[in-house]
Amino acid sequence: MMKLSLRLYTAVAYFQACFFSSFILLFVSIGNADRSDNRILLTSNDTQREKHGEEYCAMYDICGSRSDGKVLNCPFGSPSIKPDDLLSAKIQSLCPTISGNICCTEFQFDTLRSQVQQAIPFLVGCPACLRNFLNLFCELTCSPHQSQFINVTSISKIKENSTVGGIDYYITDSFGEGLFDSCKDVKFGTMNSRAIEFVGASAKNFKEWFAFIGRKAALSVPGSPYSINFRPDADVSTGMKPMNVTTYSCGDTSLGCSCGDCPSSPICSGSTLPPPHNKGSCLVKIGSLKARCIEVSVAVIYIILASLFLAWGLFYKKGARNSSLRNKPSMNVSNGGQVQQVRGKKDKNIPMQMLEDNPQITSGVQLSVVQGYMAKIFRLYGTWVARNPVLVLCSSLAVVLFLGLGLVRFKVETRPEKLWVGHGSRAAEEKQYFDSHLAPFYRIEQLLLATKPLIAHEKPPTIVTEENIKLLFEIQNKVDGIRANYTGSLVSLTDICMKPLGEACATQSILQYYKMDPKNFEDYGGVEHAEYCFQHYTSDENCMSAFKGPLEPSTALGGFSGSNYSEASAFIITYPVNNVIDKESNETKRAIAWEKAFIKLVQDELLPMVASKNLTLSYSSESSIEEELKRESTADAITILISYLVMFAYISLALGDTPRFTSFYISSKVLLGLSGVMLVMLSVIASVGFFSAIGVKSTLIIMEVIPFLVLAVGVDNMCILVHAVKRQQVELPLEGRISNALAEVGPSITLASLSEVLAFAVGSFIPMPACRVFSMFAALAILLDFLLQVTAFVALIVFDFLRAEDHRIDCFPCIKVSKSLSDTDQGNNQRKPGLLTRYMKEVHAPILGLWPVKLVVISIFAALTLASIALCTRIQPGLEQQIVLPRDSYLQGYFNNVSEYLRIGPPLYLVVKNYNYSLESRQTNQLCSINHCDSDSLLNEISKASLVPTSSYIAKPAASWLDDFLVWVSPEAFGCCRKFTNGSYCPPDDQPPCCTSSDGSCSINGFCKDCTTCFRHSDFQNDRPTTSQFKEKLPWFLDALPSADCAKGGHGAYTNSVQLTGFEDGVIQASSFRTYHTPLNKQADFVNSMRAAREFSSRVSNSLKIEVFPYSVFYMFFEQYLDIWKTALISLAIATGAVFVVCLVITCSLWSSSIIALVLVMILVDLLGVMAVLNIQLNAVSVVNLVMSVGIAVEFCVHITHAFLVSSGDRDQRTKEALGTMGASVFSGITITKLVGVIVLCFSRSEIFVVYYFQMYLALVLLGFLHGLIFLPVVLSMFGPPSRRVLVERREDNKSSASPSF
Repeated sequence: MMKLSLRLYTAVAYFQACFFSSFILLFVSIGNADRSDNRILLTSNDTQREKHGEEYCAMYDICGSRSDGKVLNCPFGSPSIKPDDLLSAKIQSLCPTISGNICCTEFQFDTLRSQVQQAIPFLVGCPACLRNFLNLFCELTCSPHQSQFINVTSISKIKENSTVGGIDYYITDSFGEGLFDSCKDVKFGTMNSRAIEFVGASAKNFKEWFAFIGRKAALSVPGSPYSINFRPDADVSTGMKPMNVTTYSCGDTSLGCSCGDCPSSPICSGSTLPPPHNKGSCLVKIGSLKARCIEVSVAVIYIILASLFLAWGLFYKKGARNSSLRNKPSMNVSNGGQVQQVRGKKDKNIPMQMLEDNPQITSGVQLSVVQGYMAKIFRLYGTWVARNPVLVLCSSLAVVLFLGLGLVRFKVETRPEKLWVGHGSRAAEEKQYFDSHLAPFYRIEQLLLATKPLIAHEKPPTIVTEENIKLLFEIQNKVDGIRANYTGSLVSLTDICMKPLGEACATQSILQYYKMDPKNFEDYGGVEHAEYCFQHYTSDENCMSAFKGPLEPSTALGGFSGSNYSEASAFIITYPVNNVIDKESNETKRAIAWEKAFIKLVQDELLPMVASKNLTLSYSSESSIEEELKRESTADAITILISYLVMFAYISLALGDTPRFTSFYISSKVLLGLSGVMLVMLSVIASVGFFSAIGVKSTLIIMEVIPFLVLAVGVDNMCILVHAVKRQQVELPLEGRISNALAEVGPSITLASLSEVLAFAVGSFIPMPACRVFSMFAALAILLDFLLQVTAFVALIVFDFLRAEDHRIDCFPCIKVSKSLSDTDQGNNQRKPGLLTRYMKEVHAPILGLWPVKLVVISIFAALTLASIALCTRIQPGLEQQIVLPRDSYLQGYFNNVSEYLRIGPPLYLVVKNYNYSLESRQTNQLCSINHCDSDSLLNEISKASLVPTSSYIAKPAASWLDDFLVWVSPEAFGCCRKFTNGSYCPPDDQPPCCTSSDGSCSINGFCKDCTTCFRHSDFQNDRPTTSQFKEKLPWFLDALPSADCAKGGHGAYTNSVQLTGFEDGVIQASSFRTYHTPLNKQADFVNSMRAAREFSSRVSNSLKIEVFPYSVFYMFFEQYLDIWKTALISLAIATGAVFVVCLVITCSLWSSSIIALVLVMILVDLLGVMAVLNIQLNAVSVVNLVMSVGIAVEFCVHITHAFLVSSGDRDQRTKEALGTMGASVFSGITITKLVGVIVLCFSRSEIFVVYYFQMYLALVLLGFLHGLIFLPVVLSMFGPPSRRVLVERREDNKSSASPSF
């Protein structure tokens, strides 16, 4: 069922890796900073030569460069100089706080400008932060008062030249705090994270940030070429004082920081966070005991009702006893006149003594109009069948066999999305829109390698060891060596994997820290390198992956707490594979072929390899769910077969007479029972054939469950029909017995069967296809089974009784025995009631007839119902993936490990339809979240929602192609959007053709020296590109590769986030903004997260008047649970109402129909209570079972109620007679037959059989038995409807009539 688990937990993997490539951070980023330091401490003479004061420089001009090309300042002071007008203008454009004289050459300024351009794309969204950040380095490089806060502390020798080796940079704490506060919340949308994580190594305060900036970078590693020691304590006596340029607050409205980048901004004060959902339930504390309010309320209600009922029972009994003493009844009916007076009149309580003492008086049943017609039709029909059994049998078999011809078009549906997602589903439509307009979600292949705890129930040891990493390299080598055969061609991982930025697969594994090359393991420093990269995966080029992007540790590690990655107990290896919409395409089939080879490799080679290292390995592929569902079709074949055999054996015994040695081979009904089972199978075949003929695909559960279900339901009618024929007087001819039996039980079995068919038919309205199809197939199968029972099976009864009367052996009807051998006990067998019948009439009924027992029974069953009502609130919606699969499936362990180890949530896309980017529209500001965007824009609202993840289920701000595009085209990001003199796109300086070096270090040539920024501020209107500018530059942005000089390039990160088809008209039909859900571990989390996302998008759509919808890969499978309670209650109400109407129409008794409906509701409520106790979740499968329970439970009620209606005497006598007549049939023919078949299902290998068919059906049978044979008789004896039996005068000319009904 669930592809979602193969996708949702690992979705972060690809996106966090490929959304931007090997961009190198600004020059303050560092690598192995402490590994290279050639500083020479200044001597006292050097120190004495320094001068600190205004208009004096501490390190003017360039005196050398390192071997990696980074320039180094001269360590000697000099007076500041006045720049020419052109240089002054250039400096003012970047450093507006510096005017007049300066302490930098033009080359120094150009170096500064090229370095800070790497940081600008991260911070330009918040101008206050960017201005403060630039001031920090402008003052360091060009301030005319540089010597007042810069002190050179060490000198390096480069080719005999002295260069700066280290400095002290004196800065006030107030500047540091202002800088950090303005930048700490600025987002970097491409990675769904904060910019401080990249430009400040996730610093928690300004001191940590300064410490990160001040580290000296190693050779060929981005960062400062010399160490910088930030200090607040300047020695005033030497003329020094800390730098304290004014800082700007991000809340300064003139600088326009967005709410997402600055939640404290005044424009955000009026924007409140979404109210958190109240997850807690109402609790009442009683001492140390805490109980839910509903539980306390139900308890109080029960106490009140039970007290009133018991009081009524005591007073009623006392009043009835006194009344009986005062009015002793006497009746003399010996004379004919009295008989004439009552003839033809109905009496509510006809005493049995009257019938016994007056042989001239008999009783008949006054049926309802419908029942009368049905009884009359059944009587005539029974006579006709008894006379023409061959015709009836052949014609009925011909019909079902004709329907079975549809099996030639039989097909089985195994695709999870076609089984569990309803047609017209909103989530399915949104998925189709997302796939067709943007791109389908990728396929996932995954391995989870984990350590075992040394001691049970203790934390497992870390998996980050040298031995385990080398083992991982061996595993990766075998995976790379897979060659799957598809139509004669070999398919490898590199043929199908996702390659977002080059030729390397975007594999998510810690091996990426070694560029997926085992040779780099020792060269990079072994395990220590991995542990180093856990903290510096965004800042050190040596930690970049082979596919040129950073790898977040949480995507490749599991089983850790917080950010303690070194404690991880699991490696998570994920292989994203290309996906397409057409599931029948060659691309999909090639991927499936590789996936099968991948699973085979794991099972044959990797599992033994891992087991030898005392580790565990769980695994999955995109096609695993579907393949395991197919395998499930044969997993329980033996179990189902045994269930059928056991039920067949029981049927054979139940249909036969009491075994006697002298005649058992005559009286047994083995052949009849086998014939009945065959009719059940034929009804299923006919049902499947009919729907196959009209193009409805079957499901595996239909083939496994429906035959059992129809058999369990159909056996009841078989037993009732056979027992009814046996009860007839043997003196009557066979056709008379058949006609009388059908007239007697025909209306009740029709009522029960029709109720079952209607109940199953209601299930066909459930939107989940698997359950809807199941209900349709089952409803038709039960209808056909009923029709076969009253046609073919009745004909078979005729043949079997003729066989027995002709003394032919059961199973071998061609063999006839001597009459003398089988006549010994024949007469007694037909008359003597069975043991179960005697128990019902002589033990069970008298006990239930005791008044105290009645009060106790009513009180207990009422308590059960009210307790179940309270427990219903504990039922959770959902369907665990593990339940759908066979118990021995390898996916069982995989799903368990996914929940245990993964620390990331599934991606969430907010999809915007028909975004109007024209300048005349305000939609750009309504969506974006950088400066000058609306405070209540979509992206700002997402950021605010991420602040309350417990209720919004949104973990991070969204990655915004729109924000990054607006930054990319802005003049401030001068290294991003550039053009040649001919107007064509010019890439950043560190990309070809601007950079011609093929190795890691890039040497700039003169090819791009004439490139200019795309726009000046004057080209924009209200700081936004015009419609034509937007239209022209958006494709440039989406094709631009991210790099060190411009990390905002959209290629890879946003390639599939914008639909460019038709965008030239000023409207982008579809675009998406990606964020993530919080980790979702329980089914309720998935349901609640989807509900929260829809509520959020609905609120934003209504506010902005822009159509926005949320999309995540699991939504399609969990949408049904949003309204599952509503679906369940409506379906149950319709099913119960249908049964009530059928009962009312057939019986014309509102009284008896209401009692049946009451008992049905109580059985359903109690079944819901059992579900809560057994932790059975509410889903389409359980809803179908509940709806079916209505039809099945009817059988426990309708036969007893019908027998009560047509019995004579007072209520107690009629209850006793009803139990004696139908109690045994209900117990043996309904209860035991279902128990026998259900119990076998507990041995099923599929958990779904055990939970939803064994546990639920067992509970239903037991509850039906208890309510039908205990509670219902008590209710009838106390509040039952009047009898339908009337007194009539026995006429001499009608003596031969044996009918008790008219």
